[in-house]
Amino acid sequence: MQLVESGGGLVQAGESLRLSCTASEIPSHIYAVSWFRQVPGKEREGVSCIVLQNGNTFYAPSVKGRFTTSRDNAKRTVYLQMNSLKPEDTAQYACAAGAWCAADAAPLGYAYQGQGTEVTVSS
Repeated sequence: MQLVESGGGLVQAGESLRLSCTASEIPSHIYAVSWFRQVPGKEREGVSCIVLQNGNTFYAPSVKGRFTTSRDNAKRTVYLQMNSLKPEDTAQYACAAGAWCAADAAPLGYAYQGQGTEVTVSS
């Protein structure tokens, strides 16, 4: 299973971006797709998670109400709509696939992950 992200870029604070994560295939043991972000020198932070079968979603407290994740199973694609972006959202964002979603989208249980896409939010 390969995951490819797209949609990153440079925006100003308050603006929006939509990230996409497309999978080459969905193995039978994969039930959830997450987004996480990482800044050099800091720990990985889970952002969101979506259960592919029923669309249930989970979010980190830091993004709840601003970010929305969704999926299009026919396209094997998961999206992350990011609104009201803040400079502290600046990071490398990557998607990951696993068997479950952790509470508050904690970055746990990833079986596969993509290379990531850079998001920079200027103040």
